[in-house]
Amino acid sequence: MNANDALPLTQAIINIRNLRLRTFIGFNPEELEKQQDVVINIEIHYPIGASFISDDVSDALNYKVITKKIISHVESGQFKLLERLTSDVLHLCCAAPEVIFARVTIDKPHALRFADSVSLTLEYTR
Repeated sequence: MNANDALPLTQAIINIRNLRLRTFIGFNPEELEKQQDVVINIEIHYPIGASFISDDVSDALNYKVITKKIISHVESGQFKLLERLTSDVLHLCCAAPEVIFARVTIDKPHALRFADSVSLTLEYTR
């Protein structure tokens, strides 16, 4: 396929699904002493760039770099509230200037006795 055959694309969406990490999350005494699992889902929108024609890595949004920053921040951090953790991850997703929209949902499994998890979702639109 050559550039003249390209579809009229306008937006790309990267989804990072079920990123499972461990961190200190909560404010109860046992939560302050033991790391807990969190499950992170991310959706990042950015404009179609030259990478769809050039197939050049330098033209693309590097989701691996974003994910490594998230892993480092989450695993080395300590958070009282799910709101703070979700906000921090969202900010890391939006650091690249080409990001026009991002949505982050973080689940805290086993946070409630009779529920699989509790989650929080935050969105950002540039």
